[in-house]
Amino acid sequence: MNVIGINGSPRKQWNTATLVSKALEGAASLGATTELFHLYDLDFKGCISCFACKTRGGKSYGKCVLNDDLAPVLEKIAAADALVIGSPIYFGTVTGETRSFLERLLFQYLTYTVPYGTLFPKKIKTGFIYTMNVSDEQSKEYGYEQIFTTNERYMQLLLGSAESLCAFDTCQVDDYSKVVIECFDPIHKANRRKEALPLECRRAFELGQRLAEAEGIAA
Repeated sequence: MNVIGINGSPRKQWNTATLVSKALEGAASLGATTELFHLYDLDFKGCISCFACKTRGGKSYGKCVLNDDLAPVLEKIAAADALVIGSPIYFGTVTGETRSFLERLLFQYLTYTVPYGTLFPKKIKTGFIYTMNVSDEQSKEYGYEQIFTTNERYMQLLLGSAESLCAFDTCQVDDYSKVVIECFDPIHKANRRKEALPLECRRAFELGQRLAEAEGIAA
């Protein structure tokens, strides 16, 4: 059992990265091997719409033709048993690197048949982890749920089952006095991080365990 983790945040030791790592710890606790990739360490771009992955009889049919830092990561995902993808929410959606990653991961497998189909040779389970500085209520008001549902739907169509974990009202920086962020209460944010982050880490750990259990490791 192998579980791949994707950190779509530019930071390696903050909310998103912490929760993705905890999910991998949960999978490892049941015997899974795990590997974590930080997208911002990689030199890659999103889908360039060349359609090489869809050319009849082409050498790259069903596989992205781009040869960059993301290519070996996509190969490892194709051989994996489960996947954890984490991203903060910036301006109402996932980070640019996360979006580019999803384009490259998913489009190569999509078939424009009736109905749509997939060339992915098996089923794997995916866990999405989202972190955001707004509350649960605000995320609904701003329409974030549609983003989460859309990502789950495409993952279910092309790779397998998917679920999402959301961490709301996250703390953005260690010291709010050093930055101009006047619309958030630093005391509330500090308390929120102290109280909520351990609970969110536990939820992420349990998510990782569910991904491992999906292939019977717990049996």
